[in-house]
Parts: sequence; structure tokens; C-alpha cells
Amino acid sequence: MRPLFTLLLLVSGFVAQAQAFKPEEIARWQQQAKQVNIIRDQWGVPHIYGKTDADAVFGLLYAQCEDDFARVEENYLTNIGRLAEVEGETALYSDLRANLFLDSTQAISIYQKSPPWMKELLNAFADGTNYYLYTHPTVKPKLLTRYQPWMPLMFSEGSIGGNISVVPLERLKAFYSQKKSTSWQHPDVEKQDREPVGSNGFAIAPAKSASGHALLLINPHTSFYFRPEVQMVSEAGLNAYGAVTWGQFFVYQGFNQNCGWMHTSSQADSMDEYLETIEEKNGKFYYKVGKKRRPVQVKKVSLAYKQGNQVLRKEFTTYRTHHGPVVGQQTDNQWVTVRMMDTPLEALEQSYLRTKATDYASFNEVMKLNGNATNNTVFADSKGNIAYWHGNFMPIRDPKFDWSRPIDGSNPQTEWKGLHKVNELVQVLNPASGWIQNCNSTPFTVSGPSSPAKEKYPAYMAPDAENYRGINAVRVLSRRKMYTLDTLIAAANDPYLAGFEELIPALVAAYQTPAGKASTQSKAVPEAIEVLRTWDKKYGKTSVGQTLAIYWAERIQKLARTRALPDQRLDNLTFTALVIEKTTPQEKVTALAETLDELTRDFGTWKTPWGEVNRFQRLTGKIQEVYDDSKPSIPVAFTSSAWGSLAAFGARTQPNTKKRYGNVGNSFVAVVEFGPRIKARSVLAGGENSDPNSPHFTDQAAMYTEQRFKDVLFYPEDVRKNAKKTYHPGE
Repeated sequence: MRPLFTLLLLVSGFVAQAQAFKPEEIARWQQQAKQVNIIRDQWGVPHIYGKTDADAVFGLLYAQCEDDFARVEENYLTNIGRLAEVEGETALYSDLRANLFLDSTQAISIYQKSPPWMKELLNAFADGTNYYLYTHPTVKPKLLTRYQPWMPLMFSEGSIGGNISVVPLERLKAFYSQKKSTSWQHPDVEKQDREPVGSNGFAIAPAKSASGHALLLINPHTSFYFRPEVQMVSEAGLNAYGAVTWGQFFVYQGFNQNCGWMHTSSQADSMDEYLETIEEKNGKFYYKVGKKRRPVQVKKVSLAYKQGNQVLRKEFTTYRTHHGPVVGQQTDNQWVTVRMMDTPLEALEQSYLRTKATDYASFNEVMKLNGNATNNTVFADSKGNIAYWHGNFMPIRDPKFDWSRPIDGSNPQTEWKGLHKVNELVQVLNPASGWIQNCNSTPFTVSGPSSPAKEKYPAYMAPDAENYRGINAVRVLSRRKMYTLDTLIAAANDPYLAGFEELIPALVAAYQTPAGKASTQSKAVPEAIEVLRTWDKKYGKTSVGQTLAIYWAERIQKLARTRALPDQRLDNLTFTALVIEKTTPQEKVTALAETLDELTRDFGTWKTPWGEVNRFQRLTGKIQEVYDDSKPSIPVAFTSSAWGSLAAFGARTQPNTKKRYGNVGNSFVAVVEFGPRIKARSVLAGGENSDPNSPHFTDQAAMYTEQRFKDVLFYPEDVRKNAKKTYHPGE
């Protein structure tokens, strides 16, 4: 009787869950599910086929929930501003930030006014997710038991952090907690010790391709498992393959049968902070615009948060001007507002429509929606075009102001004057060099000698600094006359660490000074200096030089950072100059001696190969993964992008570990050849599924760590030939 009892529990649970949904909508979902086929290949990658685009979206969301419902829900809790209902009061200001820029009432209004084709996709998003919950009654959401079609409008940014993520929560909290202190830490300061996130994109022209076809490298650097690998196909012309952010219904970085697109994070100035001059009169606030005063807009916002087993509410009085919401306070009478892109429908339209572009011309046409505020784009198509756009949403501003700093909101000359047209952006089309690279670096080295001229553009368009990945990418792509998919993979994995070109000679020179030699009694230092002096500055699992260099550099950087000027923004190159200049020879050598002691203490010898300490491990599949030195892990040669590693692997020691475990860097990586028939290869960090019991939890881990790629199954006949499971949603 026990199996029957278990079955009755499952059935009763199914009924209880089903009661949340109406019979007519369940019948509609079941009918739509019959029009959708999901084929899982040998890697668990879902290839979704539908009659309409809406069918493909329905199937995509269903498949995403199968692979990692927790991440789908987490992204929506964050983006619709309901995280505190799960995490408690500490998340209130994250929710407040979301509501300041777009709340659910506004999102519903935008949804209702959306064009019919977009409404169909938004409805399919909600239906596919809800149908998953209906058919999986044992899945217990943290909070969201029903998904609404307006939700993606609050999550239209596909990047790892949307626009609003740059607004520092501590400053927001200082203002809205009614402790209007200005003693908050600049966001750049709190990010100093974090692993840089970004991406690499390479495009190779037919003239430099052995096949005569354009090639594209897609190499986002994100937190691991942030995007799964998918294919969406419909009889209405959709056929997109690539990486999709959990909970979104468009391929964010990928390709179709005609073209491919790779986004890299941009510093192009698409948003501004305004300093509003505030005065209070009769209990009301006004702000100065020219010689006039305007009333500050005031709105009450009530947010729920969890406390123990209760759900409580906290009310905030929020403020905004015509520039945007108030997010902080500069002085007693100066409040900070933020103006940014505020067109979620256009952003979502652009994100989806670019996946159906047929060539450069049609892709460029989609760019005219100006709905991409945070990314650059590297592009290639089957007609042989390669292209690059630096940013997209770009306000026109008076160039006499320093737009990298907060701007006087009372001065009418600081108002935006519309948007730059796409053809006015910093960009490249079919450069004579035959290649394009961007590694979150300046666009003025994007194609070597064929790069755009900096003096032709206003400073706010491209304030991006050069970085060590950019330096290495230019060298690598300039070196070879002809590329194949294999040699493009090799270029993307070039092991040279340009970040040590100046640091190591500076250490060796410091040791050779009297002060340097006198600074340590350690007998191991001379031998370690020689190891570093002769190191080829390339990563490798067996490299002792790499271990010494990275451990030493992190230690000396930490010391030098305390000597930076307040609010000084440090890119790769300026930080290296600061380290060399602001630390003495004695400090440099002492830091090396301390590094040797640390390695000996933790690993028994300072002569520890990099692969012994730098590891890949996936144990639980939880969003906040845990790590354990006693559990199996895999050695990894590549390292942090901060040192110029094109293949990025950001790893740190974790609580109770001595080894370093990666959690950010190379995630989904692909190379594509745009011939008459698409050829592509890819690899995903770990695997497609977050369930440790799934065969696809870590089935790509060995390939990932060894930088080997699998063949992409793009065409239906290849997918069917390698199918491991074929089903309709709900089966």
C-alpha cells in the first residue's frame, strides 16, 4: 500500500497546485504544448521547435524551469522588486531601487499598450512558466506561484547587471532610511577587490578566414551558470542558438543561420547623475531649474518584507525630478538623481528582434530602437560582414561638461538633447585589418590600425580604458594571417598574461636594490625571484611561476590600494602603475617573502603548481554554491581576466578552504563560421542542469577546464540524430 499512498499524496498535491490555475487556461496551455517539441541532445541542451515564435517562447520557458527553476525565480524576485519577501529586511533597498525606476503598475500599463506580436510573446512567457508549475506540483517556489506577462518588461536587460545595478544601495539606504548621511562608499571602491566581469568578442573577416567565411567568437564572462545554452526554432523564421539569461525569452549572445551577435559590457556613458539644488518651503520640497523652482514629485511606496514567519511592510516616501528618481544626497541642499534609459518595451523589442536579423543591414536597423544601454556589440554575418558598435543608447550632451561626474541639474545646458543616431556611434564595419576584438576595453584599438579615431567623437561616447585582455587580443589577432574555427579557439585561449609584463620586472629590480636585499632573511626569496624572472608569463596547470606571481601581485595590490587617492578610479593599467610607484623596494620583496610563507603554510611548499590551487568544483547546484577541499575538483590553468587572461576564471579561497574555486569568468563560449551551412562549437561551464543528480550537472566540466569544445547541433537532422529525449512540455 505504500506506493499507492505516495501516489495519492502526489495526486493531491497536483490538485492543490492546479487550484491556483483556471480550467480554461490549463486547457489552453495543454493545447499549446502539443505545438511545441523539445529535443534534448546528449549534453542536455534543449532544442525547442514550435509553429509560431510564441510556441518557441512557451517551450523555452518550460525548458528553463526544468533545468533551473530557482534561478528563473531569483531573477524575477530581484527585477520586479520582491526579494525582501524571501530574504528579509536586508533586501528592502534592492526592492526599493527596482521600484524607483519601474514598478509593476507601469509595467502592466506598458504591456497593455504593447504591439500584438510582443503581447503574444509576453503571454507565452507567462504561460510556459505557469504550465511548468502546474505540471510540477512538487516544485515549491519561494514566492512566485504565478508568473505574469508584464514581468519581462521589468527585466528587459539581458546583461549580468541591468542599468539600475550601478546605483549603489548603500547611498540609497543612507538617504531613504532618513539618515541622510553623505558618508557612503563610492561604488567603484567597493568593487575594487571583486573579480572583473565582462566579455570577449572576436570577429574575423572572410579575407582572414581559411574557408572564406566570416567567423565569430562568443565569450561572455559572467558568474557561472548565469546563462544556459539553448536553441529556439519556429516556422515563422526564428532559429536562434546561444546563451539565454534565466527567465528571459530571447537568446542574448548567439547566432542564427545568417548572423551572430556578441555583447561586451560597455563604459559608454548612457546615464547621468544630476545634483539637484533643493529647498524646503512650507513642508514641501522644490528643486531649481534655471531661475525657476519646480516641485519635487513625491510618492509613497509600501514594500513587503519577511521577518520570521511574518510578512511585514515598510513605507517609503520617495522623490523624483524630471531627471529621474532621487537616489542619494551630496550635501545638505543637494540631492542626487539618476537619468537613464527608460524604454523597457523598446529594449525588449530590440533584444528579441535582433535574434531574427538576416544580415548587417537588418541588424543595424534593429539597433535604431536604441534599446541597449549597457553593451557593445561584435557582429558577423553570412554575407561576409564583420562589424562593431560601441554602445547603443547614447544621449546627446553638451561636450563642455565633464559627464563622468555628477552634473548640475539646475543648469538647463546640462539637459539631454535627444539621442545620437546609430550611425553617429563609435563603430567599425569591415575594417582593413580583417578582424575585430573587444574585451570591455577602448574601441580605439578594436581593429588595430583600422580602429576608429578617438578625436572624432565626444569623450562621453567612449571613456573606456585599455585593459590587459585588450592588449593581448590585439597582439594575438595581429599575429595570424588565416583563421579556422580551431585557430580561433586557440586565439581565444591564448595563455599569455600581459598584466605581469611590468609587475615582475619591477619586483626583480626591487630585489636587486640594497633595500630590497636587506628586507628579508628568507633563503627562499632568491630562488623565487629567479623562478619569476625566467617565467614565460603564460598560464599553465604545472606553472609555479604563475602561482608565485598571482599570490604576490594580489598581496602588493592590496597594500597599494590603500595609497590611492580618494575616489580614484583604477583601470588595469593605471592600477599597475600605482602599485609600482607607491610601494617601496622593501615592501615589494617583503610581500614576496610573505607569499612564500603563505604557500608553504597552506600547501607544504611554495613550489606549488597553479593547477594544485586553482580548481573547478560544483557540488550542490545552489545559487550560492559551497566548496570543500576534501571533495573532488578539477585543476584549471586559466585565471582572472585582471591579469590579461583572455579565457577568464575568477577564483578565490572560500570559507574553510585553502584552494581557490572559480565562480565567475568563461561561462558559455562558442565559435561560429557563417558559411552556406553554419558550423559552430561551444562549451558551457559545468553543465546545463542545476540538479546534482542530473547527468548534465557536470558533464561539460572536463572539457571546460581543458578548453575543449563540443560540436553545436544546429540543423534539425543533426539534432534528431543525437536526440536523447523528445517530448512536448508537460510530458
